[in-house]
Amino acid sequence: MTKIDWRRKLASRKLWVAVAGLVTAVMLAFGAAESTAAQVSACILAAASVASYVLGEGCADAAHTRDMQTNEAHGE
Repeated sequence: MTKIDWRRKLASRKLWVAVAGLVTAVMLAFGAAESTAAQVSACILAAASVASYVLGEGCADAAHTRDMQTNEAHGE
């Protein structure tokens, strides 16, 4: 069994567009106003953008720290 890379999955723009589309469709199906559904969708996509940025920067910082530790261990 393979391990799921949740960081990569949660940083996927495709996932968040799908989630926003699903939430919007469900809201409209239950009678919410189009403007309300659009605002909720925009909030989901904005939050996804921030989450993707934070996860991406965290991964980049971790890789940089790991590289620096490797270089120090080898006396570079």
